Amino acid sequence: MLRRLDKIRFRGHKRDDFLDLAESPNASDTECGDEVPLKIPRTSPRDSEELRDPAGPGTLIMAAGVQDFNRTEFDRLNEIKGHLEIALLEKHFLQEELRKLREETNSEMLRQELDRERQRRIELEQKVQEVLKARTEEQTAQQPPKGQAQVNNGADRRGQGLCPRVQKWFYEKFGEYVEDFRFQPEESTVETEEPLSARRLTENMRRLKRGAKPVTSFVKNLSALSDWYSVYTSAIAFTVYMNAVWHGWAIPMFLFLAILRLSLNYLIARGWRIQWSIVPEVSEPVEPPKEDLTVSEKFQLVLDVAQKAQNLFGKMADILEKIKNLFMWVQPEITQKLYVALWAAFLASCFFPYRLVGLAVGLYAGIKFFLIDFIFKRCPRLRAKYDTPYIIWRSLPTDPQLKERSSAAVSRRLQTTSSRSYVSSAPAGLNKDEDTGRFHGTKKGNFHEIFNLTENERPLAVCENGWRCCLINRDRKMPTDYIRNGVLYVTENYLCFESSKSGSSKRNKVIKLMDITDIQKYKVLSVLPGSGMGIAVSTPSTQKPLVFGAMVHRDEAFETIFSQYMKITAAAASGSDS
Repeated sequence: MLRRLDKIRFRGHKRDDFLDLAESPNASDTECGDEVPLKIPRTSPRDSEELRDPAGPGTLIMAAGVQDFNRTEFDRLNEIKGHLEIALLEKHFLQEELRKLREETNSEMLRQELDRERQRRIELEQKVQEVLKARTEEQTAQQPPKGQAQVNNGADRRGQGLCPRVQKWFYEKFGEYVEDFRFQPEESTVETEEPLSARRLTENMRRLKRGAKPVTSFVKNLSALSDWYSVYTSAIAFTVYMNAVWHGWAIPMFLFLAILRLSLNYLIARGWRIQWSIVPEVSEPVEPPKEDLTVSEKFQLVLDVAQKAQNLFGKMADILEKIKNLFMWVQPEITQKLYVALWAAFLASCFFPYRLVGLAVGLYAGIKFFLIDFIFKRCPRLRAKYDTPYIIWRSLPTDPQLKERSSAAVSRRLQTTSSRSYVSSAPAGLNKDEDTGRFHGTKKGNFHEIFNLTENERPLAVCENGWRCCLINRDRKMPTDYIRNGVLYVTENYLCFESSKSGSSKRNKVIKLMDITDIQKYKVLSVLPGSGMGIAVSTPSTQKPLVFGAMVHRDEAFETIFSQYMKITAAAASGSDS
C-alpha cells in the first residue's frame, strides 16, 4: 500500500527538475555534514491535484480489488461453513451406526459381566481365607494342655458306656443319609458363552434339524393318517381307534403304542433294520463340512443360517402371540367362544360321569381327525365356512398385525377429524372446485404442476399444508445438495418434498411409495427444531437412506406415511392375487 502511494507521489515530479538537482555543482562537492540547498521541483496544476489526492486515480481500482477480495472470502467462508455442517451431520450418523454396532455386539455388557465375575471371585477368595483362618484358630483353642488331656482320657475311659456306643453305631449306619439332608447355600453357576463362529452356528442348526426329525416324522405320519395317504392303514387305524374308545380302552391303547415304539427303537439301536412309517422317508444328501472357508463363504453361510433362524423364530413367535392374544381378550368375539366352551366342559364334567364324557370326546376326536378334516382339506371353501377351529386360528392376530391395525385406525381418525374441521371452517359460498384449488396449491403454483404429477395426485387431508422439514441426502457431498429446507407432502401414491429455495423443479424430490424399501423413525441432532426428530426412507435408487429431519410433528407424519404405504402395498398384493 505504501509503495503504491510513493509511486503516485513521485509521478507528479518532472524529470527535468530531478536532472537539475542531480547536475547541481554542489551535489558532487558537498561533504557529509554540510548543508545542501534543496531545489523545490516545479509542479503543474494536474500534479498539484495529484499531490492533494495522494491516492490518485488508482483509488477506484484498489477499492474494486478489495471488494472482489471480500466477496471471494465471503463465498469461501460460506463453502467452509457448509462443509462443516456436512462433517457434523456425518459425524452424528457415524456415531449412531457405531452405537448400533456396540449394542449388537454387547461389548459393554460383557465387560460389566466380566468385572462382576472378577469381584465375585475376589469375594469368594476372601471368604475362603476367613474360613481357613477361623478353623486354625478353633483347632489351636480346642487343643488342651498335655496334663489335662491325660486326665480327660482317663475320665473318658471310665465314662464309656452304652450310650456312646449306640451313638457311634447310629452315626456309622445313618450318618451319610443325615449329611444329605443338611441345608447348604445354593451355588450360582454362570454358564460360559461361546464366541460367535460360522462353523459352530451351522453345526448347531444341523443338530437342531436332526433332533427335531422324530417329531417332524411323527407329525407327518399323523397328517398322512388324516389325509388317507394309505387307505388300508387309515381304515385299520380308524377302526381300531373307534373300537378302543367305544369299549373304554383309549388310554391302554396309547400306552401300548408307546411301549411298542420303545421296543422298536431298542431293536433299531441293536442294529435291526425296521421301518415303521406311513410316509416313505426321503434321505437328504448331507454335504460334508468344509475345513477351509473364504471370508465371503463364511459370510454367506452366516447369512443363510441367520435367515433360517429368522423364519423359524418368526413362526414360533406367531404361534405364541396368537395363543397369548386368545387368552388376553384381544378379540372378544373369539375369546368368548373359548369361554363358553370351557364353561360347557366344566358343567359336563360336574354332572355327567367321566365314562360318558370320555366317550363323547373320543368319538368326536376320531370323527374330526379321520373324516371331517379329510373333507375340509379336499374342499377349502367348506373349511373356510364351517371349520370353527381353523377359522378361529386364522383370525387370531399377531402383535405386528395389531400394531398395523392401530396405526391405520389412528390415521383414519386423523383424516376424519381434519376433514370435519375443514368443512366447518370453510366459507359457505365456496364450491368444490374453489376449495380444491385453495387447499391443494403450493406457494409456487398448483400442486401437480410443481411435482409433474397427474391432477388426481393431491395431498392427503392430514398434510394439506405439509410438514416443515429439511431433506438430508447423504449421497451428495455439496452443501447445497446435502441439506435442503422445504415442505413434505404425502399423496395417495407419492411422497413429495418441495424445496423452499427459488429455482427449477429439479430441487424438489418425488418418491413413489411402492419404491420404498424401509421407513423408520430417526433422530438427527437434538439442536435442530423438533428435538432433531426425523424420518429415514430407503429406496433402491439411493445408497444411504434419505432423512427428513427437523420435523416438529414427526410422529404424525410417520403414521400417515406408514399407513398410506401399507394401504398401497395391500392393494397391490390383492390386485396381483386376483
